[in-house]
Amino acid sequence: MDHLWAPWRLAYVAAPPKPSQGDDCFICRGLAEADDRKNLIPLRTPRTAVILNRYPYNNGHLLIAPLAHKGAFSDLDPDELLELQETLRRIIATLDEAMSPHGYNVGLNLGRVAGAGLPGHLHWHLVPRWNGDTNFMTTVADTRVISQSLEALYDLLVSKLQ
Repeated sequence: MDHLWAPWRLAYVAAPPKPSQGDDCFICRGLAEADDRKNLIPLRTPRTAVILNRYPYNNGHLLIAPLAHKGAFSDLDPDELLELQETLRRIIATLDEAMSPHGYNVGLNLGRVAGAGLPGHLHWHLVPRWNGDTNFMTTVADTRVISQSLEALYDLLVSKLQ
């Protein structure tokens, strides 16, 4: 029997249930602190932030969010909306250069019923994709293999975004 060690997942599976009040926002908590490396924030702009997903679907899975805690698409003002899209375009270009993916999934889950794990703070998911990135581990063993640590990805993005 083979073993796949993923100790970074323990924090996720062993975490206590989230407060039912919905007032705990990991994006706002991270943005309120100054240590962007600890909070996996490789880029802040005047209105947006890029955050590494701590529990990625695939290597390079990022979140692009407004700095303001807004839960509805209609809450965004035109400047925020434009800057979010410009940040998304910039990050795609950066990932193209740094990681050469074959494509991307870009998604925005609006509301808990649509899959939003944090419905109070809008955020786009950006997931780089490669031919063959869905393999037997995902289809047979219900396990994902992420080929790069979050720290290495953070360092790579920061070096490319400067």
